[in-house]
Amino acid sequence: MAISAEFDPAMPWQKSRSVALRPEPFGALVYSFSTRKLSFLKSKLLVRVVEALGDHPDAAAALTACGVPEAQRATYEKALADLARSQMIETRTPA
Repeated sequence: MAISAEFDPAMPWQKSRSVALRPEPFGALVYSFSTRKLSFLKSKLLVRVVEALGDHPDAAAALTACGVPEAQRATYEKALADLARSQMIETRTPA
């Protein structure tokens, strides 16, 4: 079950259930069937992070597992926060 919250990388996240990712050479198109919003992920690494969120205990662990360099973490966390605000990712109840 999704819980509404501000983005916190220490929380468990997942791609929203109403969202579809379509791979593209630049990264991916992200479409929300509930909000009808279309977004672009302009990094293949960010696409991997979004896809991996549900497989890790929290967003920080997903960033580490996907190999996001420490120097770029703040940029990726901001991107995830933007995706959370636009309801493309959502918090999840820990398993």
